[in-house]
Amino acid sequence: MASSWKAENAPLKHLEDIKESIDTQDLPSAINTIKNYLEKQDLEELNIGITGESGSGKSSFVNALRGLGDEDEGSAKTGVVETTVKPEVYLHPELNNVKVWDLPGIGTPNFKAKKYLELVKIQLYDVFIIIASDRFKECHAQLATEIIGMGKKFYFVRSKIELSITAEKRKANFNEKNTLRSIRKDCENGLRKINVKDPIVFLISSWELEKYDFNLLQEKIEKDLPQHKRDVLLLALPNITQEINEKKKKAQMKNIAMVALLSASAAAVP
Repeated sequence: MASSWKAENAPLKHLEDIKESIDTQDLPSAINTIKNYLEKQDLEELNIGITGESGSGKSSFVNALRGLGDEDEGSAKTGVVETTVKPEVYLHPELNNVKVWDLPGIGTPNFKAKKYLELVKIQLYDVFIIIASDRFKECHAQLATEIIGMGKKFYFVRSKIELSITAEKRKANFNEKNTLRSIRKDCENGLRKINVKDPIVFLISSWELEKYDFNLLQEKIEKDLPQHKRDVLLLALPNITQEINEKKKKAQMKNIAMVALLSASAAAVP
């Protein structure tokens, strides 16, 4: 009895965990264990908060994460002035349990990081992405410090990289790798100057998500998330690279295998 309760209530994270747990159960209990796992996975929410200064490209990044363009139906509003005055939630087009939040802009003269996080209800989010379209400023560092203090994960993203590359292409000695290295170094040095230790900056283009550092960003977020949220993230990612497609395929195959195991178990019941 005790082993059955433990198997049904323990956090089951892998197909192997499921198989191992049902070895000690009778068939009806095994079926319930698998059903509970699949139902919990469908209900598991992933909340991603996108923040940054007005005009930094927050809304475009919200859309890109959801596989949408700025003009597509259901996309977040974009513009040269701040269009987000309160947290706006945008559901993934295919997965309603994945929520990308377009948060109000930071960096106003009266900006207070702690008050801002209270306003946007920090407890809602699994991770934060802090976006800048040029140099990171004191407001970004203040926000990062408060997020760390509340036990949350965040990532610095330098957006609109395609514009920087286009501008640099006009120079006779243009080299894309050197340009990207220079931008990254400038961002990281700027963050160190405002007391951010060991900063990591991801270079992103919302218009060309398959380029630059998006793969590195998703890998870092995936690594930092609890196991039960990783598959949710993978299934929500836009199909932009072969690497992401392979990861999504594995996550989908795991679910298929789980359903097959459920079907086989159900078929074995007289």
